[in-house]
Amino acid sequence: MSRSAHPAGPRHADVYPEGHYTAPADDLNLLDEKVWSRTVRRHDNGVVAVGGIEVTRLAEEFGTPAYFLDESDFRARCRAWSDAFGPDADVFYAGKAFLSRAVVRWLREEGLNLDVCSGGELITALEAGMPADRIAFHGNNKSTEEIERAVDAGVGRIVLDSYQEIVRVAHIAHSRGKRQRVQIRVTVGVEAHTHEFIATAHEDQKFGIALAGGQAAEAVRRALRLDGLELIGIHSHIGSQIFDMAGFEVSARRVVQLLAEVRDEHGIELPEIDLGGGLGIAYTSEDDPSEPHQIAKSLLEIVTRECETHGLTTPRISVEPGRAIVGPTAFTLYEVGTIKPLEGLRTYVSVDGGMSDNIRTALYDAEYSVALVSRTSTAEPMLSRVVGKHCESGDIVVRDAFLPADLAPGDLIAVPATGAYCRSMASNYNHSLRPPVVAVQDGEARVIVRRETEEDLLRLDVG
Repeated sequence: MSRSAHPAGPRHADVYPEGHYTAPADDLNLLDEKVWSRTVRRHDNGVVAVGGIEVTRLAEEFGTPAYFLDESDFRARCRAWSDAFGPDADVFYAGKAFLSRAVVRWLREEGLNLDVCSGGELITALEAGMPADRIAFHGNNKSTEEIERAVDAGVGRIVLDSYQEIVRVAHIAHSRGKRQRVQIRVTVGVEAHTHEFIATAHEDQKFGIALAGGQAAEAVRRALRLDGLELIGIHSHIGSQIFDMAGFEVSARRVVQLLAEVRDEHGIELPEIDLGGGLGIAYTSEDDPSEPHQIAKSLLEIVTRECETHGLTTPRISVEPGRAIVGPTAFTLYEVGTIKPLEGLRTYVSVDGGMSDNIRTALYDAEYSVALVSRTSTAEPMLSRVVGKHCESGDIVVRDAFLPADLAPGDLIAVPATGAYCRSMASNYNHSLRPPVVAVQDGEARVIVRRETEEDLLRLDVG
């Protein structure tokens, strides 16, 4: 691999304008276990491996850019969430984070349920053998065709998101001689500590039916009047990438208050509540996520306490981790193409992917880590911005991070914690080809979502 010389970029943080970066690690060759999947190691020869396979070999076999998913880590995280909540609660994997038929099979084998939010996700789940009664169907504007498919398949629950949808689902179920199990999604007025675009429980947004003004209570009345529906509970989701449990405490308190109002008005106790997902993961060393057992203990204590206050039987609790399971299990591998130092600012490192395989930095101002993985280096750190190859100034993968000053074209660098939302949100911007997803476990690697080809790209273009 070539080590062509290039002008060195700035080195020390105190000369840079204000940014998102943190101080460089003492040793840029060290890998922070918080942000990498559990089987990632740097071998004695300096090359990083996952599942026992070095990234140089993976790049040769599968090309770059590519997502490499640590299957052992994924399965272990599924078991950790299931064990934490135990048999008296339900864990639904949020398929929007990343879904494929292989992932559905893993979920089924590890005993998790699955949350889908589109007809495409639903058919993937069904085709891969997920039992329909273990599927929940979300979405703020489900089409008639999607609802029909869900009802016909016998999904375990449909989460109702509007007054119109209450009637729509009831009509479809009744026309088929069925009673569809449903939950009502409510917005509880909690402003989660997250980006504005992924906060979902304040009133001024598209999801759910507001508690404020009695709208959620009216939704319950309407659902209980319709023969085609079996109302089993209330659903609340307050946002994404959340570390502070205080928002969940406020949300649970308000949901349980609604359950008490339903009991007092209708003489029934709804048997379930779903507190959603949104628990954060570590993208950088600064992030400090809670472990599943800590989250489970906190949520169960909150709900139990609030129910005791209102004299309610504690309902069955559901949660929906997606990012928290798949996010840390994968990294994206890139090859360095060009290196452009800007004196007194930073060094721009261009890779062979970009916003087409990870839109989150441009969309949410998301922060990521990055490391040189094809070798070690003793060079001093330089502040770098990892950018893509697309014709867009906002095409940034990692806004500010430290990489070795001897970084050169042909080096392999990797961005960890890209299992969630990166492949799911991938695009063909500039007619780029979406990367493959490769599962790695115990010295074996296999493609679970293949790389797009030019033929794939042209097949949809009818000319």
